[in-house]
Amino acid sequence: MEALPDAIIQYILSNMKNARDIASCTCVSKRWKESMPFIRSLYFPRNSFDDNRTDPDSIVGRMISSTVCLEELIIYCPFSHSSLSSWLLMKSPSLRHLELRMDSISEKRISPEFPMKLDCIDSARGLETLKLWGVLIIQSPNWGLFQNLRSLEIVGARLKDNALMDAIRACPSLTNLALLGCDGVRSVSIELQHLEQCRLDFYGRGDCSLSLSSPKLQLLDVQGCCWIQVNGNHCLRNLSIANNAGKLYKAELGKLAALEYLSIRGVQWCWNAIFSILQNASEVEHLVMKIEFCGDFNKLDPFPEVDLVDFFNSHLKLQKFEIHGAMFAALSQKNSLRRLDSRFSIPCLEEVVITVRSPLNAEQKLSTLESLVKCSRKLRRMVIRVSQMKSCQHSADDFFEEICRFKCMNHKIIRIE
Repeated sequence: MEALPDAIIQYILSNMKNARDIASCTCVSKRWKESMPFIRSLYFPRNSFDDNRTDPDSIVGRMISSTVCLEELIIYCPFSHSSLSSWLLMKSPSLRHLELRMDSISEKRISPEFPMKLDCIDSARGLETLKLWGVLIIQSPNWGLFQNLRSLEIVGARLKDNALMDAIRACPSLTNLALLGCDGVRSVSIELQHLEQCRLDFYGRGDCSLSLSSPKLQLLDVQGCCWIQVNGNHCLRNLSIANNAGKLYKAELGKLAALEYLSIRGVQWCWNAIFSILQNASEVEHLVMKIEFCGDFNKLDPFPEVDLVDFFNSHLKLQKFEIHGAMFAALSQKNSLRRLDSRFSIPCLEEVVITVRSPLNAEQKLSTLESLVKCSRKLRRMVIRVSQMKSCQHSADDFFEEICRFKCMNHKIIRIE
């Protein structure tokens, strides 16, 4: 290292991030210490000052002020709003990426400093990415417009509907929005012209409603909503909808002509919502279906019969298919199996994962498995999961033996888990 030119040393050390490592390097030599101002990124871990009696704000402030062109700042250790305000004002011309652990919702009482910390972020209008952990957004943040902000991620937050929507409206150029592990949301409406990826995970009773409009939307991952409406003017390629805490009554997404991956999961879905999504996703290549019951409101109903021939004829590009329990039972019906003939084929199917949870109608289920193997010319792998099968009768053992026999006959492509 001592033989290298100053510019090379500055370049090497400028790629360091961890504040402790950087502080250690300043003690190595004068040349190394003089290279520290060229650091582009600073990361202060949660435990940065556990063994230090010095005021953390002063140490963080000295390190930030010593940099010439700081582009990324990540702070997980505690800090005050006044210090944060001064740091952001100082480095706003160069700062592009900011990540803060706020710890607002871990406190038993709401401190007046919490909203002030959020308001401080307005000083860094040149941000391109912003990630907030443990933040409390129950009143609208005092933000102007972040015209350059492309990515906003909020993790483990407590939110109020109006405050959240005001925060999103302050970021009109977002291409990536993630609200993960967030509580308190009841109804949210999002209109972003440039949004491409949207991941929403809401805690609670699964009764949140979502309205979303974005013509460039390509990825949507939603958890915890009972009512979903997406403007039909989109280009979705990846769609995942789940509700493990409540019921999903409605999902209006329009035509899903560009969709390649679809996952629908949950305890109870209205059949009309399932049917609508499957009908519009005729071009899907990877499909995951894991729903226990259908039915409206508090009534749990079994799934209606799904015609095997019509289903696969409506999804000719399907390559990977995963189906669970009751939905597989709905697909294994006598009436649809009678329609199978030598002309029927599943042209693109390569991988299948099937979970069988009951020995009821075992003969029909075995016939369906045999038909999938026989009619799928490109099938390379079939996984049959029977570990969760529920029955106190000998029929479960008999059914498992039949599946094992079927596996032995097709041992090159079938695996039992």
